[in-house]
Amino acid sequence: MNPSVAVVVLTYNNLSFVKQFFPTLLEHSAKEATIWVVDNGSSDGTVAYIEQHFEDVQIIALPQNLGFTGGYNAGLKQISADYYVLLNSDVAVMSNWITPIIEVMEADKTVGVAQPKMMSFDNPSRFDYAGAAGGIIDRLGYPYCQGRIFDTIEEDRGQYDTTQPIFWASGAAMFVRAELYHELGGLEEDFFAHMEEIDFCWRAKKAGYQVLSVPASTVYHVGGGTLAATSPKKTYLNFRNSLITLYRNYEGGNLWGTIFLRMVLDGLAAVKFLMAGDIKHIFAILKAHFYCYGNFKSISHRKKEVLQRIAQAKIGDSTASVGMLSASIVQHYFLKGKKIASEL
Repeated sequence: MNPSVAVVVLTYNNLSFVKQFFPTLLEHSAKEATIWVVDNGSSDGTVAYIEQHFEDVQIIALPQNLGFTGGYNAGLKQISADYYVLLNSDVAVMSNWITPIIEVMEADKTVGVAQPKMMSFDNPSRFDYAGAAGGIIDRLGYPYCQGRIFDTIEEDRGQYDTTQPIFWASGAAMFVRAELYHELGGLEEDFFAHMEEIDFCWRAKKAGYQVLSVPASTVYHVGGGTLAATSPKKTYLNFRNSLITLYRNYEGGNLWGTIFLRMVLDGLAAVKFLMAGDIKHIFAILKAHFYCYGNFKSISHRKKEVLQRIAQAKIGDSTASVGMLSASIVQHYFLKGKKIASEL
């Protein structure tokens, strides 16, 4: 008996993307999966349009915008399946994009999360910024990808075309075992958006699961559909959520030394914004840090709850060291000039 798969698209005023990408989504997915939309209280007619034009799509209409994390958590509580595929509305899928990943996950029950190879929709020969060929993280909690480090994006020459372990899978096209999703408590709702997939994958790895990149499946991502890269709010969420993720998941013996180094590098990032005249981004970084100081008690309490869920979901030894760079990606990239993931 084939496992059940639910492709779940979270929408919030994304009608233009729905019109553009849903026809091919249904064409290339309907035989392998049920298509769901979780709408975050859109005001642009998204729900009415889907009801009129895509009758095979199941809709969960939320009364308000709960963010990426809250929206998915609320929606997935109402969806029964063996596997969830969290898919952004601005992703174009190709034929046979679901089966290769499900086959890998069915063959090895320790694979909890996986992603396809993600290419840029606007520049199809290059990797996508948000996920590329799978996410890696350095020891200070800075994420990058196979195929993308900071703003250096590689051209796809087949260099990452082997199924392999990674640290995190992009939330723009993330395959996850439904049971594991719920056992771990889903995405961290306090994050709202950004870094949530890294935090989730880190928890899954601490529970003994693997996270894989499966390049036999390929999708094309527009990107920037939620918050533009130049948005101070995005800077705030990235720096805040990254610090929280590092604090509550880091397994090394020198947690506070690691966080101190991370905060120093965050300060250097603020200096970089200052030199570029981006004052709003400096305040965003400061706001992120002061949020962590002011809410340390609640963050610590939440960490205890998270660790309890990980213990309950545990199937083996932690795999958190797999896909983690033991050095600093900032040092390698800016001081040593190593711009390509395969060089590290």
